[in-house]
Amino acid sequence: MVLNNFKIIESITILLIALFIRYLIALSLKKIQIKFGFQKARIIVINKIASILIYSSMIVIISFIWGVNKNELLLFISSFLTVLGIAFFAQWSILSNITAGIIIFINYPVKIGDTITILEKDNDIKGEIKDISAFFITLITEDKELITVPNSVILEKTIKYEAN
Repeated sequence: MVLNNFKIIESITILLIALFIRYLIALSLKKIQIKFGFQKARIIVINKIASILIYSSMIVIISFIWGVNKNELLLFISSFLTVLGIAFFAQWSILSNITAGIIIFINYPVKIGDTITILEKDNDIKGEIKDISAFFITLITEDKELITVPNSVILEKTIKYEAN
């Protein structure tokens, strides 16, 4: 019984440490946003990624505390990643859109609020960027129509943009 109480205390301690680290990261990201003028949307995405990494690490550590065999845990993680890899390979366009979304997020001159024109042969698409997600960029046209454009198309086509 004492052993289980010790495991409960360790688990709660790990949970509190994870929450504290997440709080520090969120606070730091707000300061970075103010200091460097980053967009709120980008800070939110970075905060989500940090939260996923922190909580995933917390679950692994708590699993070890409660006696999960590391070989079984590694087998589960490798099986999960294998299935995920096969799913992405089966849908190659999904993987290319996610990769393009990361590239657009990190190193592309447009941001939410900018007006862009996707130059096509016959029909140009012009609109203000409302959202940049993992798969699509959402544009709103002058006629208030919402258009979603796959991220890979944004990288493949010529884009004319007007920064706000």
